[in-house]
Amino acid sequence: MDVSNTLIEALGMRVQSLDKDLVVMTMPVDHRTHQPAGFLHGGANVALAESAASIGAYNNSDPDQYRVFGIEINANHVKSKRDGTVTARAKPLHKGNRTMVWEIRITDENDQLVCVSRCTIGIVPK
Repeated sequence: MDVSNTLIEALGMRVQSLDKDLVVMTMPVDHRTHQPAGFLHGGANVALAESAASIGAYNNSDPDQYRVFGIEINANHVKSKRDGTVTARAKPLHKGNRTMVWEIRITDENDQLVCVSRCTIGIVPK
């Protein structure tokens, strides 16, 4: 999957590991992901969460026959962060033929919870 010229590239996200039941991605906490007061933007957390869930769903479907689209996401931001790196761990809660539901936990370098999210992905025939 080519992520050139995408939001994933623009925010500095990296896929660390990819399995059908676990996607691990990192994202820097820097000028690209800050809100104006200098803290990690909640929207950046959501972008990371949906990216991990979408990549996981893509990895669980046949990309020659299906496309994946986020259709719902929620997020609880539980800790602020000014710098460093956050890590998203996305695990499927439901893998159906037309929808998947993923839980994404975003933590800091000390394994402290920064954000927890749930994302529903639509699996759409081409």
